[in-house]
Amino acid sequence: MMQITKKALAKSLKKQMQTKPLAKITVNDIVRECGLNRRTLYYYFNDIYDLLEWIFKTELKEVLGENKTYSSWQKGFLEIFKYLHENKKMVLNTYNSIDRDILENHLYNESFNIILEVVNELAKELKVSDKDKRYVTNFYKIALVGIIIDWIKNNMIEDIEEIVNNLDKIISGEIYRALLKYDKLKVCK
Repeated sequence: MMQITKKALAKSLKKQMQTKPLAKITVNDIVRECGLNRRTLYYYFNDIYDLLEWIFKTELKEVLGENKTYSSWQKGFLEIFKYLHENKKMVLNTYNSIDRDILENHLYNESFNIILEVVNELAKELKVSDKDKRYVTNFYKIALVGIIIDWIKNNMIEDIEEIVNNLDKIISGEIYRALLKYDKLKVCK
């Protein structure tokens, strides 16, 4: 029942964001749409922004699935781009609001998770500290989210498959080369 109610509230907020700026949407607008009362929203969420955060968190995780390996990270990023494009009005509404950090934080989190999985996979045969792996992961996370944010800022018109193909050309092999520079086994030989 809890998930059904949360999803109904999420669907209502997403619908409201198709026609209204985020700052103009009220709790009453959301609950009226799905036949609930204000207390219901506040039972599950602190406020509208908490609901929006839940939407990005759950939906991005869902679309990403298991695409967190060296051979599938491109598919994971393509799925993120597709999700953002399918929810273009909501994404642009969030991006153009005061609370754009809700969107950016989830993009950073999901990108970090994808890249960390790839880094850990590539570093299996290497002796690289967790600190160094996190540094490499952070570098690529910032680069990839920067590209996503730039795409959003430019009204999401660039072809998403072309973006992911270009990312693949730039990144393929580079994460491994970066890890080799941190490899303690190589340094000790």
